[in-house]
Amino acid sequence: MSPQSLFPRKPTIRFYPEVEICPLCGAKLKVHKTQPTTVVTLDIGAFTAKETRLYCHCHDAVYSSSELRALAPERGTFGFDIIVHVGRALFVRSLGVQEVVDELRQRNISISKSEVAFLGKKFIAYLAHAHREAREDIRRGMRKRGGYILHVDGTCEGSSPNLFCGLDELSNLVLDSVKIPSEKRELLLPFFKRIKAQYGTPVALVHDMGGGILAAVEEVFPDAPDFICHFHFLRDIGKDLFGKEYKIILGRLKKHGIRTALRKRLRALEKKIEDDSRALPDFVSDFDMGAFETSSLSQVPAISAYALIQWIFDAPSDAAGYGFPFDNPHLAFFQRIKAAHGGLKRIMDIRLRDNFRDNKPLCRLWYLLDKVAGDKKLAGAAASMEEKIRVFDELRQALRIALPDGKDGINDDGINDDITTIESAVKAFRQRVMSDDRLTANTDFLGMIAQIDKYWHLLFADPITVQTPTGPIEIIPQRTNNILERFFRDLKQGCRKKTGASNLTKMLTSLLADTPLIANLKSEQYLNAILGNCKSLEQRFSQIDTALVREYLASQKSQPQKFAAKITPLIKQKNLPDALLQMFKQAKIWVNPDTPM
Repeated sequence: MSPQSLFPRKPTIRFYPEVEICPLCGAKLKVHKTQPTTVVTLDIGAFTAKETRLYCHCHDAVYSSSELRALAPERGTFGFDIIVHVGRALFVRSLGVQEVVDELRQRNISISKSEVAFLGKKFIAYLAHAHREAREDIRRGMRKRGGYILHVDGTCEGSSPNLFCGLDELSNLVLDSVKIPSEKRELLLPFFKRIKAQYGTPVALVHDMGGGILAAVEEVFPDAPDFICHFHFLRDIGKDLFGKEYKIILGRLKKHGIRTALRKRLRALEKKIEDDSRALPDFVSDFDMGAFETSSLSQVPAISAYALIQWIFDAPSDAAGYGFPFDNPHLAFFQRIKAAHGGLKRIMDIRLRDNFRDNKPLCRLWYLLDKVAGDKKLAGAAASMEEKIRVFDELRQALRIALPDGKDGINDDGINDDITTIESAVKAFRQRVMSDDRLTANTDFLGMIAQIDKYWHLLFADPITVQTPTGPIEIIPQRTNNILERFFRDLKQGCRKKTGASNLTKMLTSLLADTPLIANLKSEQYLNAILGNCKSLEQRFSQIDTALVREYLASQKSQPQKFAAKITPLIKQKNLPDALLQMFKQAKIWVNPDTPM
């Protein structure tokens, strides 16, 4: 039954203090004032709360209704149940603000988008206070597990502030978060000191190689085992090793304007083949059989050129989801341009039977690719980068993480090998590089070795023995900081789903610093810790001083394809140029590169 059915008109409900005698002096309380206010809850909808407040003249103490305070915050219109509903809808279910407005309207609750956005912030504020007040219970749970392993990392986008988080590996709980302009030592020190004060010294720390993080950790946790994330370590190695070649490749591709030119060719080819509804399906069918049998030969050059361009643009599909430098989409794009260019040249060299002459689409594509494939500076940078990638991939194999054939992306925590075995493999890799005169003649490879040597003592963690109430146990810290990478990915995906925006600069700027605590609500142990003796978040929030929530919110204000489906079987081919070449050979098609354009 809806509130609208129960209460066609807004009802009036009276509220009185639960005491009539002052508990401090025993005097009879007198009426201070009776004030009507509008309150909205999920169960009742909108109603008029007529509250009578009493006071003691002996010491000016004012007593209000605990029953009303359990329903809604003081001076607040919307009840705690609506605050929790909105918070879960926005941050757990990732609904958009308008979707929440529509959802509440179905329950006869009228609310604006700005009010929903504000209630979302109030939810974070209440959760942040409940989290801080429960830190002793959280710390008690840590002791039972032998302590905590602190992973720290930050994320930002565009000009947004850096959202920096600390997460416990053992419980998978966000312990604290802060928004800072950058990861400088002086900005990180208060964050680490606060974590130390609240949770003590961690069993170990895992993080990336940022100078500010290293300096702050050394100052606040000088005696704690400190380890560098193998994934971040490899990423920094790769960026330094062949980052300059990658910039050259990107710059040369932009200078040629090849992506724009290819997209223009795609549009022209679409117009050429769209009138023949059977041409593309027949071509794909013939491709599966390996010979042109049902295709209209007059459309073969256009569809072949179209498929090759789509295949070139599909270069990023080979990526494993690790990001640069593990994945190199611009290099892959150039490599496919070279492969398509070479395949087209071999196709155009076939001079067998002259059964069709209209080969302009293939010839035009070849000439378009020729200027890029013939760019010596671009080719030189690609060759140098390919050589460095081969060496880099050997290091990936030695570290047993982010392997070249892996497909887990940032979900990859590395092969679960003994750390001593991994250390030996990296040592063997180092020796191979240093014994190769050709590699040691290159200062970039020497820089890679110097970086390995510099961070060697932070890379390999032996098991750590800790004491628990049930006796000593061994803890092995994870080799990666990907637990936080995944956390940030999920956070951003939720923001994109909620806003529909691809760029999150504005969202991360307006996001409250404690928003990451939302992820903890998935943990039953965490819920038990913050609820205490309460049965629900609504009840727990009602026990938090509303003035503290208002102060918190005030302090936060200053912080800052037309044929894609049909063509997919072709563009997913690893060696499309070679496959097309074989089909052209069998069809005895004469393609003349000198055909007038």
